[in-house]
Parts: sequence; structure tokens; C-alpha cells
Amino acid sequence: MSQRIALAAVAGAHGVKGELRLKLFTDSIDNLKRHTRLIVGGVEHALESVRPGPTGAVARLAGIADRSAAEALRGSLVEIDRASLPPLEEGEYYHADLVGLECVDRDGRPVGKVAGVENYGAGDLLEIETADGKRSLIPFKAGIADLIDTRIELDPEFLA
Repeated sequence: MSQRIALAAVAGAHGVKGELRLKLFTDSIDNLKRHTRLIVGGVEHALESVRPGPTGAVARLAGIADRSAAEALRGSLVEIDRASLPPLEEGEYYHADLVGLECVDRDGRPVGKVAGVENYGAGDLLEIETADGKRSLIPFKAGIADLIDTRIELDPEFLA
């Protein structure tokens, strides 16, 4: 089975005709629009339409015809197969590729792992989880958190 990438989650139904309210995990609704097929709740559906919604997006999927069917998908991930993503340019990355990477300080000592990536509009933030379970958000910017090969090197000034 191909690796899947989550683009959104179903927040609930929109209206009575089976449309879904989506909480986007991407920076643009265009990232959904470029796909013709989405995997929702583990089942592949044709994407019939998607438009901006009050808190993300509103989508219509083939086979979801009424509010009950849409509500049954509440909490489900909206995913795509990784193979359907466009190729990356030099220096680009997908958030999913960062999750799980080892984090070290400037001397190479283990600090933790990337537990998640957030973006609230001012750039990507790495959520770092230490061995004792504590989490910190660190700006993913050159000199603060550098991607070197397959690990993240962190500036100790930003570690809690």
C-alpha cells in the first residue's frame, strides 16, 4: 500500500445534500482542488467540487448523498496517495517528511523528535517532543532549526 498524506479532516456536514465541512491541513484550498480522488475514512471517492467554507472548505464527494452519510465521516482524515503529489524542488519539503525526524543540538546530542509541523501564517513551526514527553514549538528557520541530511539541528537558545 502507498503512503498516504492527510490534507484535511472532516469537521462535519454542510447542509442536507451530503457536503462535507473540512478543516484544512494545507495552506490553500488549491491543494485539494488539484486532486480528482480523495481517500476519506479509508474509502476512495471522486471529488466532485470544493469551495472555500466558513472555517476551511466545503467539499462534495461522489457517493455521499445526504447529511447522515456526511455526519458519519466526522473526524475522518481526507487523504491522498503520496505518489500523487507533485515533485519537490531543491530545498522544498512536505510537512509529512519532517514528522519523526531526530532533533539534535549543535554538538550532535539528541534532543527529541519532530512530533508535528504547524503554520499559523508567519512560517513553519516544528513541534519538538523530548524523551520525557515535553513539547516545544521552534521556528523552522535557517540558523534556528536546520534540516541536515535526515535530522534537524537546533539552536540551543530556542530549546525550553
